[in-house]
Formats: sequence, C-alpha cells, structure tokens
Amino acid sequence: MNTTVSIFTVIPEPLHESLTNYLETHPDWDQTRVLTAALSLFLLQNGDSDRHAARIYLETLFHQC
Repeated sequence: MNTTVSIFTVIPEPLHESLTNYLETHPDWDQTRVLTAALSLFLLQNGDSDRHAARIYLETLFHQC
C-alpha cells in the first residue's frame, strides 16, 4: 500500500516561475510528480541510498505511480 503525505512549503519565486514554465511545456508532469522526483533524487544522492527512495524515483520518472 502506497501511503502519501501532503506537505506545504515555501519556495523562492524564481524557482516557482521556472517550475510553472516547465509544467506548461510538459503536460505529462505535474507539481507532485516533479517534487517527488526531485526529493527522491536528493535523498538518493545525499542520504543512505534507501531502496525505497530509489524505487519511488524510478517509478516517478517512468510515470508508474
């Protein structure tokens, strides 16, 4: 069972504008998918190489979530 958790965060306006521009030109992506991919990649690169983070990252990239 995949449980999801909602988070609220504040990001710099230029980053939000870049994200908005990206999403406008890539309709198969949404904010949740982008942030999930980014967070899971960050954890893979800077964490303990958790297998769960790797699985989520790959599923997100290949749109299987």
